[in-house]
Amino acid sequence: MGKLTNISVTNAKAGRHADGDGLYLHVRDSGSKAWVLRVMVEGKRSDFGMGSLSDLSLAEARTRAATWRAWAKEGRNPVFVQREEDRARAAMEAEGSRTFKWVAEQAHEALSPAWRNPKHAAQWINTLKEYAFPKIGKEPVAAIDAPMIISVLTPIWLKKPETARRVRQRIGAVLDFAHVHGWRPTEAPMRSIVAGKSLPLQKGGKQHHAAVPYDEAAAVMKDLRAKAESSGRLALEFTILTAARSGETRGATWAEVDMDKALWTIPGARMKAGKPHVVPLSPSAIEVLNAAAKMRKTKKGDEIIFPGRGTSAMSDMTMAKHMRAVRDDATVHGWRSTFRDWISECTNFPSEVAEMALAHTISNRVEAAYRRGKLLEKRREMMVAWENYLAGKAANVVSLPTGRTSSAA
Repeated sequence: MGKLTNISVTNAKAGRHADGDGLYLHVRDSGSKAWVLRVMVEGKRSDFGMGSLSDLSLAEARTRAATWRAWAKEGRNPVFVQREEDRARAAMEAEGSRTFKWVAEQAHEALSPAWRNPKHAAQWINTLKEYAFPKIGKEPVAAIDAPMIISVLTPIWLKKPETARRVRQRIGAVLDFAHVHGWRPTEAPMRSIVAGKSLPLQKGGKQHHAAVPYDEAAAVMKDLRAKAESSGRLALEFTILTAARSGETRGATWAEVDMDKALWTIPGARMKAGKPHVVPLSPSAIEVLNAAAKMRKTKKGDEIIFPGRGTSAMSDMTMAKHMRAVRDDATVHGWRSTFRDWISECTNFPSEVAEMALAHTISNRVEAAYRRGKLLEKRREMMVAWENYLAGKAANVVSLPTGRTSSAA
C-alpha cells in the first residue's frame, strides 16, 4: 500500500490542516512516488491523484494543489477539470504544429496519386516551396488569411502572372484540404483575392477572364444544375461541357448538330479563327440538347438551339446572369481557362489536343500530325473525362502517347 507523507507537515510554514486536507506524497511499496491532494468536497473527504514525482516538482505540485483545491471548493472534480484543460492545451499545440507547410505536404501526399503526370506532381509542391513556404510556411494553417496570401502573390503577380495564378490556385487547394480535415474553420478566402481589387492589374491592362478554380468546378456545376431549367441555364451548361465560347453556343443551330454521331460542327463563319470546328459531344451535352429540344418541341434545321426571346439568339448577358447566380466572381468565358487548367493540373492529355479542343491556333505541322489517326476520338475521351470531373466523379483519364509533336501539359 505504501504510505502518505503530508507535505504541509514537512513544510513548517504551511502547517497541517485540522481536517486532514493537504498535499501528500504517496510512497508505494514498489518505491514509486506520486502526489495526492486530499480535500473535503461537499462534506466528504476525497483523495485525488495529481501525478508522479518524476513529472511534477514540489513547487509545481503545490501550485497545482492550490488550483485543484479552488476547483474542489466550487464543487468540481479537479481530475476531470484538469483532464479537459490538458486536452484543450494539446489541441492548441497540435493546431500550432499544423503549419501551412505541413498541411501542404499532407495535401500533396494525399492528392498526388490521382495525378497521372509525375512531372505535375513535382511541380505542384515545388511552386509552393519556392513562393509560399518562405512567407507563410511556418504559419498555422488556421491563421492563413487573404492578406497573407496576397503577400505571397504580390512579388510575382506582374512579373510571373501564370506562375502567380498557379500559386494562388494551389494555396487555395491546401487551405480547402485543411478545412475538410477539420484543421481550419473556413475554406480558402480566394474570392477576395481579385485582380484590380486586392491585386494590381497585370501588365498592359489585359486580363484573363475571371475563372472558377478547377477544384471548385464540380460544386459550381452542381449549383447550376439545381437551378430552374431555362434556355439560358441550358446554354451555360452546354458551354461549360463543350469548353466553347459564349458566342459559339448562342449562335448554335440544330443544323450544326449530328445527334447520332454526337458531333457539333461549327461553321468557319462563326469561329474566331475563321475555320470550321468540330466538337465531340459528351453524353451530358447530348442530354442538354435533348432538354433544349423538349422546351421548344422542335429541332428544325437553322433554328437557334438556345433562343432568347422569340426565335432569335439570346444575348450574352443572359448567360452571364445565370453565371452570376452561382458564382459572382467568375465569367462564362473563364470556364475555358478552368477547362485548360484542369487538363494541365489533373490529366496527362497532350497540350496540343487541349488547344485543338479550345479551337486555338497551333502550328500546321503539329495539327497535321494530330489529325492523323484517331484525334477526334482522343478529344471525345477528353470531353467525357471533363464531364465526369464536373459531375464529381473520378475522371477516366487515359494515357496518351506523346510522340515527337506533343508534350504533357
